[in-house]
This record gives sequence, C-alpha cells and structure tokens, in this order.
Amino acid sequence: MKRVMLPLLLAIALIAIALAGYWLKRPAEAMTVACANPLTGCSFSHRGTPVSVRFSARPTPLEVFELNVRATGTRRISAEFQMVGMDMGFNRYDLRPTANGAWASKVTLPVCVSGRHEWILYLDLDGARYAIPFATR
Repeated sequence: MKRVMLPLLLAIALIAIALAGYWLKRPAEAMTVACANPLTGCSFSHRGTPVSVRFSARPTPLEVFELNVRATGTRRISAEFQMVGMDMGFNRYDLRPTANGAWASKVTLPVCVSGRHEWILYLDLDGARYAIPFATR
C-alpha cells in the first residue's frame, strides 16, 4: 500500500505546486488602449497622469526599433509583444529612464512564420498592464 500511496501523493503535490505557480504568475488583466498610429504616438491616462507611447520606426519582425514612453512619476516600465491569439514566448523589455519622465528601450518584434500582421504591445507601468494593438505591413 505504501508503494502506491507515496508516489501518488508526490504526483499530487507536484501538480498542486505547478498549478499554484501558474495561478500566481499569470499576468494581470490588461486595459486596452486605442492607438491609430504608434509612429506618430498615442496617449492615455495611467492613474490620473498622462502617458504617451511612440515607435521610432515602423515595426518589422527581427528589426530593431526604439520604443519611447513618457510617463512622469513611474518607477518601472516593461514591454512585451504578442500576436493576437498567439503566444510569442518570452520577449520582455525593461525600459530605462532617459530624461523628464521619458523611458526608452531598443526592441525587436519576434518572427512569426504564419505571416500575420496583428500585434499587441503589452506595457506594464508599475504593475498596471495596458494592451496597445497595432499592425505591421
């Protein structure tokens, strides 16, 4: 009986640990921000303060461009890119402060073999998550 119960209890414990890890690490719900053209810039409000987001160049997979965010009073900003309905793996970028509330990082879109063009930029500002949909050509 011990030969069966011990491995069974160990398997149950490992499954419980995996489920707890998944539950605790899942990202917060993202608030969608409308952005007609990230090249010219987009604005929204984060906890009552204005935020602007701008791409330095039209995003193309595997080509470097700069992501600029102006968010006064923010202590931490990170960004990741995902395709609509498709997980693109880990590609998080931590933006660095530049001057006057501005943050920036050189970023790269992951490659997508499906040829789709619909992307979402997920911005995390001090734990608040924003989703900014955009398209590439």
